[in-house]
Amino acid sequence: METPENENFRDSIGTVTSEGKRAWVYPKKPSGKFYNYRKWVSYFLLTFLFVSPFIKINGNQFLMFNVLERRFNIFGFPFWPQDFHLFVISMIIGVVFITLFTVGFGRIFCGWICPQTIFMEMVFRRIEFWIEGDRNKQRKLDRQKWDAEKIKKRLLKWFAFLVISFLIANIFLAYLIGSDKLIQYISEGPAMHLSTLFSLLIFTAVFYFIFAWFREQVCIIACPYGRLQGALLDTKSIVVAYDYKRGEAENGRKKFRKNEDRNALGYGDCIDCLQCVHVCPTGIDIRNGTQLECVNCTACIDECDHIMESINKPKGLIRYASEENIENKVPFKLTARMKGYIAVLTILIGLLIGMLFLRNEVEANVLRLPGQLYEHKDNNIISNVFTYKLVNKTTKDITDVSLKLLSHKGKLKLVSTDGKLVVPKQGLAEGTLFIEINNAALTGDRNKIKIGVYQGDKLIETTTANFLGPRSFR
Repeated sequence: METPENENFRDSIGTVTSEGKRAWVYPKKPSGKFYNYRKWVSYFLLTFLFVSPFIKINGNQFLMFNVLERRFNIFGFPFWPQDFHLFVISMIIGVVFITLFTVGFGRIFCGWICPQTIFMEMVFRRIEFWIEGDRNKQRKLDRQKWDAEKIKKRLLKWFAFLVISFLIANIFLAYLIGSDKLIQYISEGPAMHLSTLFSLLIFTAVFYFIFAWFREQVCIIACPYGRLQGALLDTKSIVVAYDYKRGEAENGRKKFRKNEDRNALGYGDCIDCLQCVHVCPTGIDIRNGTQLECVNCTACIDECDHIMESINKPKGLIRYASEENIENKVPFKLTARMKGYIAVLTILIGLLIGMLFLRNEVEANVLRLPGQLYEHKDNNIISNVFTYKLVNKTTKDITDVSLKLLSHKGKLKLVSTDGKLVVPKQGLAEGTLFIEINNAALTGDRNKIKIGVYQGDKLIETTTANFLGPRSFR
């Protein structure tokens, strides 16, 4: 197929020059209705991020992802290694949820919720605007020699970036090790916890590198989500889109001239002012269509609406719309694919809720001691030795705990206790026990036995174990 004349097709990303070098992006300071909405959403999410590690529900940190100790808290629910299946289902629900919204509404997650975008555009970029000024002033400062003004502004900006990166690193550390432990480490001083301090400095350096230098390249190069657009989006997906039918008309774009009848001349509403390009934080031209760099931040919508307003044209030349809506004025509706994702998401959420309600506060694990066979005692009694672990997932000590044999008549004896246990809060009790059963009650050399965990007279958990006996030749 021949290439139409006077039409350019991109064969590279917008932040790379024709020589293959980094093209630094100097976006114009955005303003407008959507930007104001995004600011309020960002303020809420930033508050949530900074406060969540310090919120406690029933003594549990609201959100915690302690990978080293394999302990996770999600919305106040503690997840132990024994609850790994619940954690996996939670993560799958998150993936399906994001996939569903991508299919329906494009990269709305990237523009409104993603921490990278929120920190970059609502924190670091705004500090940059405050210190160095808007787009043209930043470009001028970059070309300027290293005089007193440039050194002062750059040092101030870099110092502010470093302080915020250090603060973010501390918050992320609170998610990893727990806010109580973080406060303890701070009060005891960094000299007492050099390994933690070293980790904190590494986190700080990573955040500083991302927000001071790598910036939009995270979304373009590092994040795989942008490349998933090609597989997830279709002509029915709502994205930030340029209405090329209205913008181009019959004879394409044309610079604005006062008192000119553009409709009679066959020109579209786009006046080729390039403001949508200048305000874009990833440096793209939205008029080229959906691109992997576009994070749906809506900055181009606000800027274009402002231009249309100033030339007495209707807003919405760039807007949230689907390709079908622009081409054929088809309104948004749920597709079969979206309905399928909604069904899967509903099933997974229902499954997770059901499993959470069935989840016990105490997890019991009884295993036969490795390498030990049964012991034959007087009166045809067979004895096995086991180890037990009782995990307390709550924030209160569980006292007056005992173990009883439920499936067979026999005796269960705990070693080095009086038969009563205390399982510490968010901890475990472990030890050794003997189980004795009459050989007449056994069927073969391997028997599954059921053991109950009681708090007083209340059964709070059951578990099973294998009991060895003599091989039967009957």
